[in-house]
Amino acid sequence: MSARTAWPELPGAVRAAVEERTGAVIAAETLPDGLTCATALSLTTATGRTFVKGGPVHRAAQQWEVLVNPYVRAIGPRLLWQVVADGWDLLGFEYVDGRHADLSPGSPDLPLVAEALRTAHDRQPRPTPAVPPLVERWSALLAPGEAALLGGDSLLHTDTNPHNILIADRRAHLVDWAMPALGPAWADVAYTTVRLMEADCPTGRALAWAARFPCWRAADAQALRAFVAANCRHWDSRVGPVAARPSNARFTALLGLMP
Repeated sequence: MSARTAWPELPGAVRAAVEERTGAVIAAETLPDGLTCATALSLTTATGRTFVKGGPVHRAAQQWEVLVNPYVRAIGPRLLWQVVADGWDLLGFEYVDGRHADLSPGSPDLPLVAEALRTAHDRQPRPTPAVPPLVERWSALLAPGEAALLGGDSLLHTDTNPHNILIADRRAHLVDWAMPALGPAWADVAYTTVRLMEADCPTGRALAWAARFPCWRAADAQALRAFVAANCRHWDSRVGPVAARPSNARFTALLGLMP
């Protein structure tokens, strides 16, 4: 990731437009985490802190966050404003004063993450927002018949890595909804289970964690196989078969309890 743009480095017109929403900025901290934005800031004003992220205009990730935010406020911070000025598109969110989730074995964060995923499942928006189907990102990688197996109308985050899960006030907050999709209800459970394995959770314990979700227990075996195959092909094409081997092994492990 390239260096983040700090608050003083933003164009004056952009800073002025932000301060029209926040009030005068007393302090600004550039935050290092996240991959989808050119700047990420904690701005302090007389009324408190605001999290600001963004980049050049016409970035799809920004618009997905704007579109999805009204539907995910039960599990994520509220979008307060959007500023488009001088070639920049910035979003201001409620500040979550928390830390990144610990997904390692036995972590007290795991029940909180599970509760956030259950809340997301239980509060699915109807009608759903107009975000792309999950299968669309794999259109060139799916074998005949696999796309039909992976349909669904659940709103998914699809990137539940620990940096996108903040723990605060005894809750897990899902942030950075830059890659939403519509798909099977169990898909975010699958993605998060892979993240548990990345955090050194043994396969059996990770699958036992997933098995607590009714949507996972109800997942169609063929659909899960198609999901795993599509993700493995994606990583093969993105980083090459050798570099993809560890990630693909974790995805393949999702099939461990399937008949």
